[in-house]
Amino acid sequence: MFILFTIMSVMIDVLTLTDFRNHNACRVITHGRNNVIIVGPNGAGKTAILEAVSMLSGERGMRGADMRDMARFGGAGGFSIFATLADETDVSVTFASGDSNRRAKIDGDNAALSELGKHLRIVWLTPREDRLFVDSASERRAFFDRLTGAFDVTHMGRVARLSKLLSERAFALKSGADVHWLNALDAQIAGVAVAVAAARVQYAGELNYFLGRCAVSVAGKIEQMLIDGMSAGDAERAYLEYLGGARELVGDKMILDGSHKSDFGVFNNELQLPAHLTSTGQQKTILLDLILAHAKLIHIKTGARPLILLDEAAAHLDKNARANLFAALSAANAQVWATGIDMDVFKDVPNAVFVACENGQINNILLGEE
Repeated sequence: MFILFTIMSVMIDVLTLTDFRNHNACRVITHGRNNVIIVGPNGAGKTAILEAVSMLSGERGMRGADMRDMARFGGAGGFSIFATLADETDVSVTFASGDSNRRAKIDGDNAALSELGKHLRIVWLTPREDRLFVDSASERRAFFDRLTGAFDVTHMGRVARLSKLLSERAFALKSGADVHWLNALDAQIAGVAVAVAAARVQYAGELNYFLGRCAVSVAGKIEQMLIDGMSAGDAERAYLEYLGGARELVGDKMILDGSHKSDFGVFNNELQLPAHLTSTGQQKTILLDLILAHAKLIHIKTGARPLILLDEAAAHLDKNARANLFAALSAANAQVWATGIDMDVFKDVPNAVFVACENGQINNILLGEE
């Protein structure tokens, strides 16, 4: 069961970066526009702005980089990402030199990083995702878990909790831990693993309602139990029994089967082919279809406003495809942050603010036609 919160995701009005990547200090003011188009030459710092926004999801960001690598070279060793939202909520993520963790604040008060996801439902497409369908299952799992987490804001916390519990179990087995401790660990793992699987199954089913040309499927030991009609309670008991009989597997946690090894697939209905067998161009189209369907799902089912980050993903589309993409995202009430080299490519994007970025500096901000 998805948990829907009364806090509704809203757009970013002002984004301020300090010592983040190659940005000493910069501020982007969106002027309430749906589309924020960041243009400039390669190496200007365009992607760094999207990465900063992605950090406000409470996760590790679109690059998954070490926090120390995000701090500006030659700076104090830390960074700050601060945003004022359209409902006047202030959210921030900071990292200090010598610290081991990033810290979040909401309206000036310390907050768990996971709380940020209740205010901003962020997903992204980068060149890294171009190989999603031919890459490893772990890459696809991480991508679809991010999508699921933008719908059910408790999901990513469960995914992280499951990984931690499985590591504890592997250590306990190697250490010859007491059987009662192992029983307690297995019970926790079974409960969290079934919750993770249930969220994925339900999200895939909900997403498919909004997909036309393709369909998403999820494959995994526990997911299949649920798809076959087993109740969550019965699935939990069945997986607990499996764990109890698999204690000789004392090596890496990935030897075990379960939600931590599940995979996602996409089938192109028009071509009657799985996504990994389609062309590179067709795979990019499928990815954009997924993002569009996701935006519609978030808006219609939760009332939240999705925030979509497109790093070069829209710049290579032809004029009509790009227009259709932004029109569909606008209909889903999404705020879109997109990067590109040439401003002229995006000149027909409606309700846009154009941000010129060069050498880590915001040179000017121009408003397009509403």
